[in-house]
Amino acid sequence: MRVVVQRASNVSILIDNKETRSIDKGLVVLLGITKDDNENDIDYIIKKITNLRIFEDDNEKMNYSVKDIKGSLMIVSQFTLYADTKKGNRPFFGERISFEDAKKIYDVFIEKLKQEDVSFTTGKFGSDMRITLTNEGPVTIIIDSRNTI
Repeated sequence: MRVVVQRASNVSILIDNKETRSIDKGLVVLLGITKDDNENDIDYIIKKITNLRIFEDDNEKMNYSVKDIKGSLMIVSQFTLYADTKKGNRPFFGERISFEDAKKIYDVFIEKLKQEDVSFTTGKFGSDMRITLTNEGPVTIIIDSRNTI
């Protein structure tokens, strides 16, 4: 499981040109799911994103998590995080998981996230989405559950 986390002061997402969802200060989490992901990967990623200390304290030191500042998360499924660009110019998605299997893992991720003390909203899995955000810093972090050592 791989995520790109961006610290943001506001985020809005337009889903299928119809529905808008938004958060104020918090994190945008682009969530990539691949084959072999399981509950251990989910637990690791949730712990990291909810406790990642990337918000500044009064001394401008990154010392606070999204929980500490009572911020929110915007969770967006993003299968392209596993694009392989080693050969040619067209991304290859050999690590891709089936839509149905990815949706199951995504749903478990969302259910487990509900157990955390953090507010969040989501995009819509498998939908066309337009994200608008103000990235603070900018601060952008990549976390991969396979890189735990």
